[in-house]
Amino acid sequence: MTATFSAWAMPLATTASGGVSLVADDEAVRQSLIMLLSTVPGERVMRPDYGCPLHRLVFEPLDETTAGLAMHWVEQAVRRFEPRVEILTVDAQPSADTENSLTVRLDYRVLTTRRSDVLELDVALAGPTVGDRR
Repeated sequence: MTATFSAWAMPLATTASGGVSLVADDEAVRQSLIMLLSTVPGERVMRPDYGCPLHRLVFEPLDETTAGLAMHWVEQAVRRFEPRVEILTVDAQPSADTENSLTVRLDYRVLTTRRSDVLELDVALAGPTVGDRR
């Protein structure tokens, strides 16, 4: 079966023949979601609206309001910039692994393949990092 869509593998890598490694279909969508949610709006020069403002939660209290904002911003960014997925649920809870961190969980379905997947991101409230929890 041919790939419906493909993208460069992240992190960038090369194949044995020296070409750029690619990912296809569901993995391409997953990487696109990670890039979308970890991009600060204004960071991309030609697309200043692209991204998700999760960075604005740094130094906010770990409470229901902060979790609600994270959920809202994730849902808004995905609906606006990733038409290849259907959002099933978005949730945010204090991270079980990291102190002062919020785990945002995005359950989604890739429209072309109808496969569901989960993406979990840790949003550090005491520092500026957003990381994928695979």
